Amino acid sequence: MSALPEAYGAALERAMAHATEWLASVPSRSVRPTSDADQVAASLLSSLPDEATDAADVVDELAALAEPGLMAIQSGRFYGWVMGGTLPAAMAADWLVSAWDQNAGLRFATPAAAAIEESAAAWLLELLDLPRGSDIGFTTGATTANFAGLAAGRQYLMDEAGWDLADLGLTGAPLITTFAGRERHAAVDLALRYLGLGACVPVDTDDQGRILPEALADAMDQQPGPSLVCLQAGNLHSGAFDPMSEAIAVAHDREAWVHVDGAFGLWAAVSPNLRGRLAGVEAADSWATDAHKTLNVPYDCGLAIVSRPEALRRAFSVHTSYLIATETGLGDPFDKVPELSRRARGIPVWAALRQLGRSGVIAMVDRLAANARALAEGLAEIPGVEILNDVVFTQVSVAFGSDDRTHRVTQRLMAEGLVWMSGSSWRGRDIFRISVSNWATDAGDVAASIAAVRGAAEAEPEA
Repeated sequence: MSALPEAYGAALERAMAHATEWLASVPSRSVRPTSDADQVAASLLSSLPDEATDAADVVDELAALAEPGLMAIQSGRFYGWVMGGTLPAAMAADWLVSAWDQNAGLRFATPAAAAIEESAAAWLLELLDLPRGSDIGFTTGATTANFAGLAAGRQYLMDEAGWDLADLGLTGAPLITTFAGRERHAAVDLALRYLGLGACVPVDTDDQGRILPEALADAMDQQPGPSLVCLQAGNLHSGAFDPMSEAIAVAHDREAWVHVDGAFGLWAAVSPNLRGRLAGVEAADSWATDAHKTLNVPYDCGLAIVSRPEALRRAFSVHTSYLIATETGLGDPFDKVPELSRRARGIPVWAALRQLGRSGVIAMVDRLAANARALAEGLAEIPGVEILNDVVFTQVSVAFGSDDRTHRVTQRLMAEGLVWMSGSSWRGRDIFRISVSNWATDAGDVAASIAAVRGAAEAEPEA
């Protein structure tokens, strides 16, 4: 008999103990790391030792070395970069995924992983009220989800033009023009670069970053032909949503493929209180979102949702003599993402949805939006604070008068570490940006965060 359980036992026990200690510290610890990357690097061994080390001792060493350089992203007072926390069931499921060590590419090889991900996909389509029968690929994150959705769009447009993309490539292919709002996320530009489609045509937006349908129509009429239109569900700074019904109608009237970048904002569709802001989004052709953001599952877990499965599968599927492809219409997981081999990242999504249920997902999304409004209302009472956006979802953009003062207040807040709110620039001004993404944020966190900002603002008066 193999000694496999014994080999893992002590290391897993130590890992569990360190993980428990870390999680217990998160509510009260400083959010910011106490060491930077160079300092952590200096504490690591410069050369790989010749001799082996006991696995449990490796875990102890790793935990001790990493701790000073860990950001408490799971804290209810962390509001940086639209990063969510981790729901208990999702975190535990992710540990199981590592223990099971399934390569979730083939239904035949890993049936449990495939079936659970397919169940999660069906629940997601129901929750988001997107076309049933759409394919969902579980990607590394929102960037690769955008890549997958736009790859499906590129494939569809090439097929419509009679161009065999797989055999002929892009050289000499019909030109595809991409249109997106001026305030699109950089992930869209990255995806277009990866796909060899070049820069998009920027379309004018309003003061909240929403694309203007009439400007989209004018831009598309000036450059007719095969086209992709990228819309946005959740502006990075304002949280605003593009006018989906109007913009999608403009695009479809011109036979374009419509892709929605909804990295965090697509989740507003689950809430009866918020879905109106996304009215008509279901008429798009593909959507991208990130489960590690608003749904609060561990990294990495993007979702590429495509209403025309045949386009997605033509873009990514592969057939070889050694892969046993599925015979069903569901397809293999690797048909839907740019990876043959991957972990079963959809299982934590299933666990999060199973823990919360429909009502719990709705309540969590509504709570995130309510916390953003409460932060904006509390901060607005501080002298000199300006709330620069209409707080329609989970984003709050704040300034403290001059760019210099805004920068100083932001730097003080991050140095003090009680809260973490990242700096940015929006519409020609330096700001700090609050992204309320963590399921654990409560009224006490909101009050403590407002107090921390007030203290930083009082300590950094206008020069």
